[in-house]
Amino acid sequence: MNGRFSARSRDNTKPDRQRTASPLSPRRGGTGNFDHMLRVALPIVVLAFGLAIWEAVVRIEHVPPYVLPAPGLIFHTLISDWALLFRSLLVTLATTVEGFLLAAVGGVGLAVLFNQSRLVEYSLYPYAVILQVTPIVAIAPLLLIYLPQPLAVLACAWIVAFFPVLANTTLGLHSVDRNLTDLFALYGATRGQMLWNLKLPSSLPYILGGLRIAGGLSLIGAVVAEIAAGSAGAGSGLAYRIAESGYRLNIPRMFAALLLLSVAGIAIFYLLSLANYLALRRWHESALDQER
Repeated sequence: MNGRFSARSRDNTKPDRQRTASPLSPRRGGTGNFDHMLRVALPIVVLAFGLAIWEAVVRIEHVPPYVLPAPGLIFHTLISDWALLFRSLLVTLATTVEGFLLAAVGGVGLAVLFNQSRLVEYSLYPYAVILQVTPIVAIAPLLLIYLPQPLAVLACAWIVAFFPVLANTTLGLHSVDRNLTDLFALYGATRGQMLWNLKLPSSLPYILGGLRIAGGLSLIGAVVAEIAAGSAGAGSGLAYRIAESGYRLNIPRMFAALLLLSVAGIAIFYLLSLANYLALRRWHESALDQER
């Protein structure tokens, strides 16, 4: 009787599970699509509303362009000065990418070295912290004195982007499950095998998080160094165009260059976010939650 009762109970629970699960799935998908539409549409609506108010205030109050240009004038300046601004943008982006790559390689490599040797970590990590907490605005003029201008700008981009990669990777390598570490040791895995097959894969979310932060910071470092170089009368990047336009009271070009910098920063962030999602989507909770 007990066996018949348990079998009948299992049979009765199966349809209930199916009946309760099937209506929820389309509702979740609909809610997810609606949330995605809101996340895209609301910022666009807010931006359009803000630009409309900006344009109206400038036109009604007759604000001169050297004080506050209207969005229409900024867009017209962006088109008319596109050749000059685009060349400067390429210079800034090249410095940003180079600084980001150096920070990625140096940060991950040094974090691996820290993980393999406590003495190296205790000896060098405090200097990495000092390098991070020192304002880049104070470092940039010194670098421009001792280094050529392109190398000084690259060094600033690297300095700003280096520490987040180092800190996140170090944290990830130290956060590996100790039970898995003991299991690898039990099976006689070498330090290299444990690093390659356990620690690096487990710390991948931390590494990608550090890289996503470093992407925007490398652009900030390049911009700060280019502004410092522009104050010294040298430079060709987009930040230099901003400083040059400010000296000449060409405020519409300044806003156009600032717009290009903002678009470049947004593009870098979303490209790195896409790389983060593609790398983690099949196994990590942070990417799996986005698919639900």
